[in-house]
Amino acid sequence: MFARIFNIILRAAELGFSSIVAGITAWILHKSNSHTPGLGRFIYTEVIAALAILTSLILLIPCSSSFTHWPWDFFLSIGWFVAFGLLVNLIGDSCGYIFDWNNVSVRGDQCGKFKADMAFSFLAAICFLVSGLIGIFWIHRHERRAAAAPPRRGWYRRNYRV
Repeated sequence: MFARIFNIILRAAELGFSSIVAGITAWILHKSNSHTPGLGRFIYTEVIAALAILTSLILLIPCSSSFTHWPWDFFLSIGWFVAFGLLVNLIGDSCGYIFDWNNVSVRGDQCGKFKADMAFSFLAAICFLVSGLIGIFWIHRHERRAAAAPPRRGWYRRNYRV
């Protein structure tokens, strides 16, 4: 029961974080032109965000099959970590230290948007990683329980003789 509730909370967080990254990245892509350096990194981030939004929407439905998709969760987690690394590498030291949030303006300067994009991509990666780990835990626990149960007899066998 705990895993199911935690899974729904994680899927909602994944949906929220992915939507924020998709929105910020779409704004950056909209404001840039075709000669902007590093445009491929933002396109990659947008594709990963779209896949994550679609996955979160589908797997937000509470059922036990949402635990069996743990390989896809790990794939998306790796994709998010790659997107985070690409964004960190693109920005470099131009906006100050990566994890220094003291120089971010409340009014929404360019560095603030870049840092928010990086932060929410990292949070999405962590959420997908935890979802994958919970999926492995759930599958491992239920396979062990199913293996311990006695096998059922078929519907065609009878207990009595005529």
